[in-house]
Amino acid sequence: MGDRETCNHSEVTDFILVGFGVRPELHILLFLLFLLVYTMILLGNIGMMVIIMFDPRLNTPMYFFLGNLSFIDLFYSSVIAPKAMINFWSESKSISYAGCVTQFFLFGLFIVTEGFLLAAMAYDRFIAICNPLLYTIQMSTHLCVQLVAGSYFCGCITSVLHTSMTFALSFCASRTIDHFYCDTRPLQRLSCSDLFTLKMVSFTFSGLIVFPTIIVIIVSYLYIVSTVLKIPSTEGRQKAFSTCSSHLGVVSVLYGAVSFMYLTPDTFPELSKVASLCYTLLTPMLNPLIYSLRNKDVKEALYKLVEKKSTVL
Repeated sequence: MGDRETCNHSEVTDFILVGFGVRPELHILLFLLFLLVYTMILLGNIGMMVIIMFDPRLNTPMYFFLGNLSFIDLFYSSVIAPKAMINFWSESKSISYAGCVTQFFLFGLFIVTEGFLLAAMAYDRFIAICNPLLYTIQMSTHLCVQLVAGSYFCGCITSVLHTSMTFALSFCASRTIDHFYCDTRPLQRLSCSDLFTLKMVSFTFSGLIVFPTIIVIIVSYLYIVSTVLKIPSTEGRQKAFSTCSSHLGVVSVLYGAVSFMYLTPDTFPELSKVASLCYTLLTPMLNPLIYSLRNKDVKEALYKLVEKKSTVL
């Protein structure tokens, strides 16, 4: 008991990231899998940002939000994937205390920001379909910038509070994090502090983040569906729904993955790791694919960019 009381957060200089409980010979396979997925994330999200920046036809609020979504996906996956890949080859598998704090903070910042950004994108689709004549007025550049800045602000405030409370905990003798990155629940398992306050604050903030964003998305799509069903022509209804299908796909992937992660019992850490992969790597990989495959404007802009490069060469 004395060791548990004397070893606090100020004495911890690093942590050990256990990673996945597989045989060492499978590490090379996991490394190659992570490398493949991360390469697709880089190509997909950087490609999406380049297309949006260089094609004037995509200079609209929807693609402004989509460009920011790609930026967020790119960076929060980059917070996780490179360190995980390094640890597949490392004997120590350590991460410094400062590195763990930074990883924890940045991941929290970007994942919360993405939730608010998806709500802003739902509102954008609501205005575009339900009030098309006022779209350019209501979705002004100023409002779009405010919505994105507000998303980052909410993400930053939430992450600062959660990170400061988590790393104010006293950590016990073990420095071993049973995960492939510094996440909330594995860090809490190392603590010998009373977790009641942290869990209540985390629960409260989760409610303040999840419920408003989900409500905005649900209400926006209820109005969208109601408006679309009033369109007399089948072609008109299909065209209206096609502008929303990509966003709905992204929302389903993210919230489905996060729900899977946090509904997974904490008594099964290996299952929690697999669930974490869904939103740390699979979601940022799938988002640009969903938008590029389901969006005619993006496909045309991509073909135009490829043709321009081919002409130059």
